[in-house]
Amino acid sequence: MSDPAFLIRLAESDDDDFILGLVHRFIHFPLPNGRTKTDCLKGIEADLVRHLDEQPSNSYIFIAENDEGDAVGFIHLQKTKDFFTHRDNCHISDIAVHERYEGSGVGKVLLDHAYGWAKDHRCQFVTLAVFPGNERARELYAKHGFDTDLVRMARPVR
Repeated sequence: MSDPAFLIRLAESDDDDFILGLVHRFIHFPLPNGRTKTDCLKGIEADLVRHLDEQPSNSYIFIAENDEGDAVGFIHLQKTKDFFTHRDNCHISDIAVHERYEGSGVGKVLLDHAYGWAKDHRCQFVTLAVFPGNERARELYAKHGFDTDLVRMARPVR
């Protein structure tokens, strides 16, 4: 059985509520020591609001729609510079799928879109960060060719 087709388009101002309505999806797994759900939600929401309001030139938010035109997921891409080579990278800042469409191929389509976008923009890598406890996302990323590049470690100061 093939994946259903999803349309990927740039986000518009009418999409803000949908995008912000998925912020809760970023904390449904064990968080690292010292991270709270409240802090994570506030930080992610503030960052998305800033990108939606200011629309920085290196920031691109795309919406996935089903065949009925309903928004079902989004991906936030940022064009960044690689620390080591100074070449362009495509960083996936955020990716979320509405609960009703989990497992329907939306995440795959969004990741494929990011890869195609990165290729079109001559990026060296597609990068992303993921919490260690988000095993479902980590499995999806591994299936799509992502591998560990750097490991960021943290120790809470108390």
